[in-house]
Amino acid sequence: MASTQGAEVLVASNRGPVSYEVGEDGALSSKRGGGGLVSGLSAIGPDTDAVWVCAALGDGDREAVARAGGGLLPEADTGGQRVRMLDIDAATHADAYNGIANSVLWFVHHMLYQTPLEPVFDAEFRRKWAAYEAYNRAFAEALAEEAAEGAAVLIQDYHLALAPRMLRRLRPDLRIGHFSHTPWAPPEYFRLLPDDIAAELLTGILGADRAAFLTRRWADAFTACCHAVLGPGIPSGTRVGVHGLGADADFLRERAHRADVDERMVALREEIGAGRRTVVRVDRTELSKNIVRGLLAYRHLLAERPEWREKVVHVAFAYPSRQDLAVYRDYTAEVQRVADEINSAFGTPGWTPVVLHVKDDFARSLAAYRLADVALVNPIRDGMNLVAKEVPVVSDEGCVLVLSREAGAYEELSEDAVPVNPYDIVGTADALHAALGVPPEERAERTKRLAAAATALPPARWFLDQLEELRG
Repeated sequence: MASTQGAEVLVASNRGPVSYEVGEDGALSSKRGGGGLVSGLSAIGPDTDAVWVCAALGDGDREAVARAGGGLLPEADTGGQRVRMLDIDAATHADAYNGIANSVLWFVHHMLYQTPLEPVFDAEFRRKWAAYEAYNRAFAEALAEEAAEGAAVLIQDYHLALAPRMLRRLRPDLRIGHFSHTPWAPPEYFRLLPDDIAAELLTGILGADRAAFLTRRWADAFTACCHAVLGPGIPSGTRVGVHGLGADADFLRERAHRADVDERMVALREEIGAGRRTVVRVDRTELSKNIVRGLLAYRHLLAERPEWREKVVHVAFAYPSRQDLAVYRDYTAEVQRVADEINSAFGTPGWTPVVLHVKDDFARSLAAYRLADVALVNPIRDGMNLVAKEVPVVSDEGCVLVLSREAGAYEELSEDAVPVNPYDIVGTADALHAALGVPPEERAERTKRLAAAATALPPARWFLDQLEELRG
């Protein structure tokens, strides 16, 4: 199946670098995305023949695929990148993406299950697992078709854990890498999965020449799972590596000083009130981000340390995520309920203790980063957490980072952060109190060191390092 004129470098991910919408007049419009993969792929240079394989995620994407005849999308829409978008059956994609990737694999790796009641691996789970296999097979077949002899293929994340082995069977000539952007569960938790499924996931990734992770902790957990489930040793000879992902300093600093961000800063200052300190968080309402416990810690701070009342505002941006899943809708509602409860209990005519925004607005997020005195990043578990790295990069006056020890970023930032156990409400409240009390000059020095650590591995370097290791 080797292509005589295929791509030298291929990236595969569920979400691609472009999305489409169909207008009322039937015209297609495209919107290009950002992120580390987009930055990384652009770093290889225009002379490298590269293709990005991704899934069609909506009606607009599916229409774009149809108009392209199932082949590469028009480069005028994709920022010059060659993109092949796969029109996988919508029901198959839903079962694979929501039924398995987001409702099982994400929950396992982030250790989110309420184990007295869940998980339940029944016949319905097996049906959805078959869809996950079909979804991965579609990617493997497309990559096999698009790749030149000996090409390098970088497969991304838990959505595509089976694809490396499937692709290896189709194209043994390829150099295949798999990168996990999430944590990896320890063996005792990973083995909640049925034994055959656990083995299939591991051997799927072990089809790659190289399996890479954001931190040494997650890489070691993967290796431990292989030993526990498959037996001692890595049977395929797969190399395991670590590539931390840093913030894109140049982009963030430029973007954070555009006019729309300045406008958002003016509006936020009005909401906060003159002279008040700020505790900022910016997250999706993802269960692992631990937004509710962060709000409860702030409530405890106000209750137990009344000297902070009317002197601090919690600026909380909680952008809805995965609202097609009931558990996420319920969590989003709980975030709103707790924020309203705090404002009702402690608010005064001139002071709103929690300023909560739920509509995604990147410019407003950057404005909050610049205004933050304290950044609260307290996930239950997180592969990396780029917010922890982005805030110090763009902070105007310096901020203190209150950081969960369960975030991947903790490995790189812990020396200059205030650490917290994400389950400890009282401990997090104490950490907020300590952070708010850090003198401005110390805050500024901490921020400089945090920013240096946060930008040590920019997205382009992260991508190129993986490519060089794979080719080596």
